Amino acid sequence: MDKKRFLKGKKMISFIPDGEFYYKKAIQAMQREQFTQAHKYLKRATELSPDDPLILMQYGVLVMEEGRFLEAQEILQEAYLLDENTSEIVFYLAEVHAHLNLLTEAKAYAEKYLRMDIDGPFKDDAEEIIDFVEQNNPFGEMEDSEVYLLQEEARGFMESGDFNKAIELLEAIVTDYPEYWAAYNNLALAYFYVGRTKEAYDILTDVLADNKGNLHALCNLAVFYYYEKKEQDLTALLELLVKIKPYLVEHRYKLGATFALVGKHEEAFLLFRQLQKAGYDGDAGFYFWYAHSAYFTGHVDIAKKAYASLLKIDATKDGFQPWRDLEQDIKQDSVEQDRSFLLNKIQNAYRSERMLGFFLLGKSAHKQEILSHPAYIKVELLTEEEKLFLTHGIREELFIEAAFSKPYLRALETTERLYEVYCPLNDEASHLFQMWFTLCEKAMHESYPFLNPNALAAAVDYMFQSARYGHVTKTAIAKKYGVSTPTLTKYINELMAFLPYLND
Repeated sequence: MDKKRFLKGKKMISFIPDGEFYYKKAIQAMQREQFTQAHKYLKRATELSPDDPLILMQYGVLVMEEGRFLEAQEILQEAYLLDENTSEIVFYLAEVHAHLNLLTEAKAYAEKYLRMDIDGPFKDDAEEIIDFVEQNNPFGEMEDSEVYLLQEEARGFMESGDFNKAIELLEAIVTDYPEYWAAYNNLALAYFYVGRTKEAYDILTDVLADNKGNLHALCNLAVFYYYEKKEQDLTALLELLVKIKPYLVEHRYKLGATFALVGKHEEAFLLFRQLQKAGYDGDAGFYFWYAHSAYFTGHVDIAKKAYASLLKIDATKDGFQPWRDLEQDIKQDSVEQDRSFLLNKIQNAYRSERMLGFFLLGKSAHKQEILSHPAYIKVELLTEEEKLFLTHGIREELFIEAAFSKPYLRALETTERLYEVYCPLNDEASHLFQMWFTLCEKAMHESYPFLNPNALAAAVDYMFQSARYGHVTKTAIAKKYGVSTPTLTKYINELMAFLPYLND
């Protein structure tokens, strides 16, 4: 009642906040670095004043700073349609188009800004955008021209594994277009994958000399160092690459894929996550590497969603998931996860060493990366013994037409029984397996039947352990594998015949 008396006779003034009110509150929030509140106020301001170009511009800038470039571009375009004469709107359109890798549009808006306001506050930034576009897109509208189509044709050859055709076409492109850097970078990759490594390095050296800071060339160089195990060179280059904050979507994608390949999954995940949040509509490669980087940084749900998106684009990639065949508690320091160890084995001069490498490849997180490199495994040069362990390890990831005999399959079963006991492998266990594959290769060559895989695994275990430890007994090993002591002794004697020193 008191309140009613107080209001009685007073004139009521209704306050209905408009877009300008919320716009001012947003500016105040930004000055206090309260960006969540600023976003909320600006969005409300655009709802109340949808025809105010300055409010739309400020909202578009805030959205752009949050990394949502497609949404920002739409908002800034709305502001531009309402007012084409405000130079700030034109500049921000140049910036957002550069972020979206729409270089022709970015340059056009930057040039228009300079015509409108030659001494404006964004003069230096506009000139930087123009310089950047001219360095990275020297042909202007060439993206729709013959050279672009030729480049895509060469890329298709590379993706299908026909590197010689790709090289022939790319060599022609760089001859006719000596400053078309994308062709040089792809030519370097093609050379590298066919084993012409010196020429590949020479091309990247020339590109970086003539086009300093070319990110694609730097990333390709990192890939070369990684595959060739040039650890010091790679470490130095990665120290540089992690400091780079790419301006364009294409560059962030390239850098992210490079980080994922070389094992810097944290850095890769951050880049891919930013791209996704910005609305990037990824291709198969994007989702493949996004899934890998997410999985190996512990973001399993994100990894599985990314891989589901990949399979919608390319169903043939089913089975390449990074978590396939891997235990949840995978030991990163185990032999199976030692990339250098695996490469040394599969490229070893001795067949038994290669057989070990192919078997362990199927147990490794590096499986897909190693299979993806066309120079690592030449299937057409493999023996049947090697194909046995490679095919088993990678299953349908790399189709190999081969039918194996029952003795070979029992040899494989023996190997799996040993792995079941010793996985994940430490250094000592790796020596046991090296001994087994030495015996296995010799036995295969002499048509040994491998009749009892369980007993054979026990025999290998006993032979290895008894040579190192005096307390090892046949009874204990036989019990471990569920065979009798006489059976164990029988197979020890049979395997002894395949020890190399007995044949010297």
